[in-house]
Amino acid sequence: MHIVQILLALTAACLGFALIARHARLPYAVVLVLGGMVLAFIPGVPHVELDPELALAFFLPPLLQASAFRTDWPAFKGNLRPILLLAVGAVIFTALVIGVAAKLMIPGLPWAAAIALGAIVAPTDAVAAAAVLRRLSLPRRLVIVLEGESLVNDASALVLYRLALAAVAAGAASWWAVGGSFILLSAGGIVFGYAMGKLTVFVIRRLDDRLLEIVATFIAGFLAFLGAEALSFSGVISVVATGLVLGRAQHRFSARTRRDSIVVWAFIEFILTSLVFILIGLQLNVILSRLDSHGPLELAVLAVALSLVLIVSRFLWVFPVTAIERLFPRIRARQGRHPWVEASIVSWAGMRGVVALAAALALPTGFPDRDLLVFLAFCAILATLVVQGTTLEWLIRRLGAEERRRPGMGVEEAAARTLVAHAALREMERRAEDLLAGAIAQDLLPEFRDRVRLLDGINQGAIAAERGSRLEHRLHALRAGRARLIRHRDEDGVEEELMSRLVEELDLEELRLRRLLGAADA
Repeated sequence: MHIVQILLALTAACLGFALIARHARLPYAVVLVLGGMVLAFIPGVPHVELDPELALAFFLPPLLQASAFRTDWPAFKGNLRPILLLAVGAVIFTALVIGVAAKLMIPGLPWAAAIALGAIVAPTDAVAAAAVLRRLSLPRRLVIVLEGESLVNDASALVLYRLALAAVAAGAASWWAVGGSFILLSAGGIVFGYAMGKLTVFVIRRLDDRLLEIVATFIAGFLAFLGAEALSFSGVISVVATGLVLGRAQHRFSARTRRDSIVVWAFIEFILTSLVFILIGLQLNVILSRLDSHGPLELAVLAVALSLVLIVSRFLWVFPVTAIERLFPRIRARQGRHPWVEASIVSWAGMRGVVALAAALALPTGFPDRDLLVFLAFCAILATLVVQGTTLEWLIRRLGAEERRRPGMGVEEAAARTLVAHAALREMERRAEDLLAGAIAQDLLPEFRDRVRLLDGINQGAIAAERGSRLEHRLHALRAGRARLIRHRDEDGVEEELMSRLVEELDLEELRLRRLLGAADA
């Protein structure tokens, strides 16, 4: 019961901190970490120590899978070069820079241990930046690159981290061996994750039960992670591959499964990310209790120096790479209109999170200067979350990187909706020509023709007020129907199951009308 009470208390605290973050217009990850730190020093609050194996095996798979599930694969593939330059190139560069800095600051630290620290703090955490990015209208390419980086950089950092640990244990390591192991771990993770994704799609199509189908998508991430790790492949890359496969196949699932899974996964993401960040804050007193041999001034100097090196190292990678890319006309043509503005945002969007902390806590007992390395990693996470997390939105607005949100329906959306409406109308007209069953189709034709006229009007720039008025009439009629249904239930009684089905249909129609009404308000 003790662990249940702690989880319930932490979940309630996450809700409160999330409300504070929303009213303060701060990334909720920052508020949760700071709130966890405050809770850690309140007398009587039980010490909660985050098990690194639990963090990696329980929290990471569903969060990575959810991000991969939402990823636009064509856009991801189209921006694979900048994504890999950040997710692999920047991670390796950051690990080396931090390794050199740690070696200079702590002379007795072995090189492999210094590189391990670099691998720990190298991967960025997109969850921390997501709260800011969702509130702003950034160029699509920039968002795809930042989200794509977060999917892959955890894997590259953890592979490098694992190899550094092996080098410490063995006393030395060949760079050729490191490179070969990196390729083997990554390739194995991709193949295993792809196979797991295909297997999950095969199973889902035969379950014919939306609840079981959602459970299958949830379990798939854990199976991909644990199975790949058991085979000595990269579990993180495996989860990402599984999520990408499921994301590509989701439009072939049933409509109810897709709709319900969005709600379920949104709940899972909120609970897990909130618990992760508040648990990060709660680790502070546990970490400090193990550093009695180091003075406060020494710890402060080391923490500030390492955090500054970490932040600057991302600039040292992004800006030279951007400059080199500008030398190639084909690459330059694909970059945004303001490449240096985008480079500044990408450089500053370098917050660290759960993967870095879990990797630090997973350092084995007896590892050289383990407690000091864990403390430095924690301070780097805290510094990037607080300093960069609270100023990223200001920087984006200051640089003028936001795109103007065009009111109404975009050209691409209107064209896609028009294709659907015309195809549906042609099918209904074909059925209306049937001499035996055409009467019903004839009755339905005006509805389908009206929908086509509405979308053709949007494509042709028809008067917005007229389109909006038509949709408003439909919306008011729908509300009147719902109100009458509720009165009928209260007066004559209607079975709750029947009531739920009818209200669900009305809700779906209202959502459709509201989306179109938003487009008509352009």
